[in-house]
Amino acid sequence: MNRLSRRAWLTMCLVLVLLCGLGLITVRYAIYAPDWAAYRSIATAKGSASSTLSSYTVTDRNGNIVLTENSGRTYHSDKSVRSSMIHILGDKYRWIDRVIFREYGDELSGFDRVSGTYHKDGEQGNMQLTVSARVQKAAQDALGGRKGVVGVYNYKTGEIICMVSSPNYDPENVPQIDVNADEYEGVYVNRFVSSLYIPGSTFKLVTAAAALEKIEDVQDRTFHCNGSVEVGGETIVCNSSHGDISFRGAIARSCNVVFAELSVELGAATLTEYAEKMGVTDSYSFDGYTTRRGNIDLEAAGHQSIAWAGIGQYTDLINPCQYMVMMGAIANGGTAAKPYLVEDVTFGESVEYSSKTKQTTRLLKEETADALAELMHFAVTNTYGEWNFSGLYAGAKSGTAQQGAGEASDALLTGFVQDDRYPLAFVVIVEGGGYGSTTCAPIVRQVLDACVVALQ
Repeated sequence: MNRLSRRAWLTMCLVLVLLCGLGLITVRYAIYAPDWAAYRSIATAKGSASSTLSSYTVTDRNGNIVLTENSGRTYHSDKSVRSSMIHILGDKYRWIDRVIFREYGDELSGFDRVSGTYHKDGEQGNMQLTVSARVQKAAQDALGGRKGVVGVYNYKTGEIICMVSSPNYDPENVPQIDVNADEYEGVYVNRFVSSLYIPGSTFKLVTAAAALEKIEDVQDRTFHCNGSVEVGGETIVCNSSHGDISFRGAIARSCNVVFAELSVELGAATLTEYAEKMGVTDSYSFDGYTTRRGNIDLEAAGHQSIAWAGIGQYTDLINPCQYMVMMGAIANGGTAAKPYLVEDVTFGESVEYSSKTKQTTRLLKEETADALAELMHFAVTNTYGEWNFSGLYAGAKSGTAQQGAGEASDALLTGFVQDDRYPLAFVVIVEGGGYGSTTCAPIVRQVLDACVVALQ
């Protein structure tokens, strides 16, 4: 009897091992099947599978072909479009990562996970992007070869309309990058996704949000600016001597004195809380990309450091994409759609992938977001000029981010359009560009002009 019992237990153990093995094989197949198939096709590079793998097209949101792959890459006919999209499409030599093709390579090639084969019979893959070739070109031309970022997205749907990182180059006429190292510094990095920037005065929006919620009647207070303020034994200089000034005036005129005082009043813990709450230190993942997390570290900060942080000049660092989404949340009552770049992928008549709109968590209370949006619109009408925003109902905040000694300041301008036809949030950064409003506003105007045409 004991012998039968031992045999039964042994049989059960063997069955359990078999089931675990089958489970492991199934999981590994689901994960690694495309790689196994790719290895097989590489081994027979002259076979029909190889030619099927390399045949697809990529279009922009309006159906314009921006890339054709058919035993060789052919890009858009316009040089500015080609250059502006190199950080999306990659180049012929794979020096710039082809992120979206790694993410959707199976779908583009018609790979079948069940049979482990690729569809044939002349069918072809197509990927439709959310970006507009027209808007990409406008941003590329407006940057004029300067280093920086232009990003625009629809904060209702999440569609990225523009994603330009500069420096870049024409993939049909690759320059000698090693010879022109300074001109092409960081060319292989997608700055929109992977870079961090000192925010300068654009960070005052975080300080303002905290003040709106934590300081009673802050909008009814009158401050005084005589051009500088002493904090913790250090003098913080303003861009002007504003005299008596309101909270809304301090945002519109970017008063360092007011925001230094408010930052100290709020304290390190509150500033950190609101930077984190509004997404500065978060990260978004979409279509194979993961944005870089921003930073704020006030753990050991004294009053003068807290003051500098509140005006965007201490340990504060932002990622352009993260900041753009924050602008969308301000415009949209405290939440916004998460960004994405790929609209859909088809193979022949089959839809292999289709995007879905996903919302962020709540970044701001609705009343706080609405108050900030109104204050930013006031800045447009009283400081930046509505003509710089294509005559649309817009809100904006500029920044001039000081760098190290002897280095020119970065110029920033970020904001939104509140219009049912064009629910757009944007970010423009020009490295070494100086003043945010004067350098970036003309770029925003050209890009929004292009958006109005492309999104009709």
